[in-house]
Amino acid sequence: MLADAKANMGKEVEFSGCVHRIKNMGSIAFIVVRTSRDVIQTVYSADNCKDSIEGLREGFFVNVKGIVKENPKDFNGLEIELDSIKLISTNAAELPLKISQGRLNCTIEVNLDNRAASLRNPYERAIFKLQEGLVQGMHKFMQANNFTEIHSPKIVAQGAEGGANIFRLDYFGKSAFLNQSPQFYKQMAVAFFDRVYEIAPVYRAEKHATSRHINEYIGLDFEMGYIDSMYDVMKMEIAMLKSIFEYIKENYQNELKILEADVPEIKEVPSIKFADAIELLRGGEGSGKKFDLDPEDEVNLGKYAKEKYDSDFIFVTHFPSSKPPFYAMNSREDPREAYKFDLLFRGLEITSGGQRIHDYNEQVEKMKAQGLDPDDFKNYLEAHKYGLPPHGGLGIGLERLLMKLLNKNNIRETSLFPRDINRLLP
Repeated sequence: MLADAKANMGKEVEFSGCVHRIKNMGSIAFIVVRTSRDVIQTVYSADNCKDSIEGLREGFFVNVKGIVKENPKDFNGLEIELDSIKLISTNAAELPLKISQGRLNCTIEVNLDNRAASLRNPYERAIFKLQEGLVQGMHKFMQANNFTEIHSPKIVAQGAEGGANIFRLDYFGKSAFLNQSPQFYKQMAVAFFDRVYEIAPVYRAEKHATSRHINEYIGLDFEMGYIDSMYDVMKMEIAMLKSIFEYIKENYQNELKILEADVPEIKEVPSIKFADAIELLRGGEGSGKKFDLDPEDEVNLGKYAKEKYDSDFIFVTHFPSSKPPFYAMNSREDPREAYKFDLLFRGLEITSGGQRIHDYNEQVEKMKAQGLDPDDFKNYLEAHKYGLPPHGGLGIGLERLLMKLLNKNNIRETSLFPRDINRLLP
């Protein structure tokens, strides 16, 4: 609507929206109307408007018509001089939050408990409009680079990651699970599509109550065939992130302005081996017993990348091969390491990826080495049995990416309706 108004300066426009704020000045009144993406100031005068605003309240839905006028002092640089304002719908109760202020003055729990109200706040809403931009940017990039979009099942017979962190459910008397990742299906699809991607929910039954974990999130996944190494996957991810950030800067300027988002300029992204990262952080102390990075490690590596390379990102590569996932290819140079990487963004892991095992016998042997029974993965192994090209891929947590883009402290702030160990509503 705002773009339409800007394109019709001095002309009459008509639109519908919600009364966001009213400031009555006696002879005139400023009525801010909230549309699906914008808040637009309208000016009411009894001399110019044929309708009365008596009884009009915040939260009422209206149809307005008027002339677009310049107003350099307004956030949008314009306002609408009202010719008519007609009531469409009223509310049965007052909103529990003051949503017309710039930002909500409440705790995160109050915000999440009252999502039907809190998301009407323009700042809160802008977070998820920008989230849309990240997703649309990925779609644009993937399709421009010959990736086929797929939709894999979320009710499955086994989890891609295995272990206890999986939701179980009764499926017509059979045991089934909510999928932890589209991993198995991505790898199968490489055989017939070469390159695939999916944007969809994933589920992790992790009993974490931290600021960085939720149990249902949106995964940005892709898998690509005919690679030479995991570095091809890493290169593709950086090209994708660059493209996504350019896309949101071009198409979501209003949201970036509202949110005061700090969109990084991605240049060269440094890379460090896991063993070297542990040596850097801990001086070798306990390095032989470390199989993953803890949150403090990630924060310190983020600081290191910023201070030494002026980069908001850093890759950590060559994680121990004994650590899951079982589909990560072991290093040909050192079998104690795997061709697996994480990407950290401002001190938080947002990506896990790597080169996958494509050889049938090699995959069976690694399953056994990790204590798994290959018979439990018969359907998955059929893809390897019938042949796969060398391939690799990754998964990005959408909410984590947005969380660090906006420098938020809690992932729940970037989840529309978050699900964690304590929250199942709204």
